[in-house]
This record gives sequence, C-alpha cells and structure tokens, in this order.
Amino acid sequence: MVKTGLDIISGKLPGKLAGKNIGVLCHASSITKDFVHIIDFFSDRKDCRLTTIFGPQHGIYGQTQDNMIEWEGGKHPIYGVPLFSLYGKHRKPAPFMLKDLDAFIIDLQDVGARLYTYVWTVKLCIEACSEASIPVWILDRPNPIGRIPCDGPVLKEDFFTFVGGASIPLCHRMTIGEMALWIKTKYYPSCDLNIVWMEGWIRDTLYHETGLPWVLPSPNMPTPQTAIVYPGTVLIEGLNLSEGRGTTIPFELFGAPFLNSDKLIRNLENRNVEGCRFRKHDFIPTFNKYRDLVCHGIQIHVTDPARYFPVAVAMEIFDAIIETSAPGSLKFKEPPYEYEEKLMPFDILSGDSGIRTVLINRDDIKTEKERWKCEIEEFRKEFQEFSAYS
Repeated sequence: MVKTGLDIISGKLPGKLAGKNIGVLCHASSITKDFVHIIDFFSDRKDCRLTTIFGPQHGIYGQTQDNMIEWEGGKHPIYGVPLFSLYGKHRKPAPFMLKDLDAFIIDLQDVGARLYTYVWTVKLCIEACSEASIPVWILDRPNPIGRIPCDGPVLKEDFFTFVGGASIPLCHRMTIGEMALWIKTKYYPSCDLNIVWMEGWIRDTLYHETGLPWVLPSPNMPTPQTAIVYPGTVLIEGLNLSEGRGTTIPFELFGAPFLNSDKLIRNLENRNVEGCRFRKHDFIPTFNKYRDLVCHGIQIHVTDPARYFPVAVAMEIFDAIIETSAPGSLKFKEPPYEYEEKLMPFDILSGDSGIRTVLINRDDIKTEKERWKCEIEEFRKEFQEFSAYS
C-alpha cells in the first residue's frame, strides 16, 4: 500500500515540528489510511499544538457544492481553534491569520488537472508564509491519474489566474508536492519548504491501485473515474453545455438541450478517438446549467487510460458538436469566472486562447494538438528537476 505524507508523519512526527504551534490547511480528503482526519490527528497530540485551521474551496469537509460559492470561517465546532476560509474574503492568508504559527502544514488531495484550485491556494500560502518567515510543510498525496499522458496547452503567464498560476500543461502528471516544489523554486525561492514525500507510489498508477481510501476532494469529484476525464471535460465550464453537474456522474456526462446525441456519436466514432467509447445518455440536471431541463447527452467511458488524452478528446468533442449542431449553437461563456473579470473563462481554463480560436475559425485541430506536444516536451525536460517519483 502507498503511504501518504500524513501516513508517514503519523508513524513518526518530524523533529522540526515537535513542540511547535501548528497551522493546518486541509479538506475532507485529509485522512490517514485508517480514516483519521488530520485535524483529529494533530488535536490529539501532546508533542505539538494545533492552533489554527485553514480550508480551501468547498470548505474543510466539502460542504460548499459549486464554483464561486464562498464560505467564511469561525471557530472549529469541536476543538474551538480559529478556522479561516481561503475561499471567501481572503484567498491568501492574512498576517493576522499566521500570528504565532511556527509551521504551516498542507494536506490536500489534488486530481491531476492544472485548473483545480487547491494548488493555487497552496501557492498563495507559500507566498504568505515566505513573507512571514514561517516554514511550509507539504504532506504529499498521489496524483490519482498518474497513468494519463500529459495533455493540453502549457499555461501562459498572460493567463495566470486563480485556476492556474504556473506554466504547466492542463494535464500534468505531477503530485501536489512536486507542484509546490516547482512553485517555490520559480516564484518564492526564500520559502522554507519541507515536503514529506510518499512511500511506495509509482507515477504510472491510477488511484484505485494505491490501496488508499478515496474521499471525494470536492463535491463534483465523486470517484477516481471522474478525475480521469476531468482535465478535458472541465473545459465545458466555459461553454453553454452542461458538464453533468446536478447528476451523479459529473464530467463523465455532458450534454445540452440542443445536442443531437446520435449524430454526435457517429461523428466521434468516425474520428477514431483512442482510449474511450461514447454512449448516448440523456439527463435532467437537478442544479447548475439547464436545471430541470432535458439534456441530450453522452457519457464517456474510458477503456484504456494510457491511451486516453483527455484534453485532446474534449477538443474533438467540441469540434464534433459544432459540425453536428445548428450554426452558432455552441457558445463560449463571457467573464467573470473564478475572480477573473476580463479574460474569457474558456481561455483561463485551457491555458491560452489557442483552442477557442481554432474552434471558432474552424481550423485544423491536429495543428493545435501538435502545438501542445511541443510545449509539453519542453515542460517534460524542465520537470526532470522536480520529479520525486519514477
């Protein structure tokens, strides 16, 4: 079985943390292999003191359902220590939140997609702790889609937002510890960063192969299977399609009232898309886009994760929708989106304006995919410096 960073320190607390005042950034997935939550773990210890708790988007127990539903803190209901939200009035810890802390510990489950907000909360915490001279500890966890190939554009600096703050591909294969090391090295070299690396994890694995319990890291990430398709179908958030929110299989399922599912599947089958199959599945969302309306939809079934390129598949889907729907049916949403007021939501999700431009102009999507390959190859060379796992 894989040992996470939390599992490792639960066996032996690092000497540098002994006797220290501890702040913890965590969420629902921050548990040991035996289902002990990190808040309970530190609260029960006598060799250090849990003095502050921080929570990212969706709260410390996954209570806020959708994007841009902010939450505010208060006191922890059991332990009575201050609880601060980093997805509300503050996204970067303010100096008063860090007062008297000797160490800032982060234990978050990422899902392998650059635009998942947790790592950008980590970046803001690294920045704040660097300014306050507080050591940061990352308890590493698996990238649940390590077998999925790197895919999608490398994020350009002009498109840095809260859904992306480093020049890495949309689907990147890094762990949250490796991303933190990347962020420290490139942006905050003075940060005292300590990473408790996992034991027994191999990059070319999927989450169900780790032996670890899966706790949904956000309300619309119910299973590891969701994480496999997410780096591609999350782009639907920037379109007038339903990404399946309001159903039990979000991101695996997509659709809209204006789609012709049969024509769309035939078009996709003719494209010989590798690694997956498409199946007609209509649905009625209970919330979010097209609430209570019939959406003609498709479920993506991944048949070979090693050959499944989620961003490339999503681009094929969007291109096929344009070909099989009435002219002008597929539309790109306007800002604001995730605290960004000017840039197009689709662009900050994808990494630049390339995919959107190709789709609008009806250019060859093969050329766009080749562009990503060149960018990813440069990323891979650079990533060798930060890679902690084989």
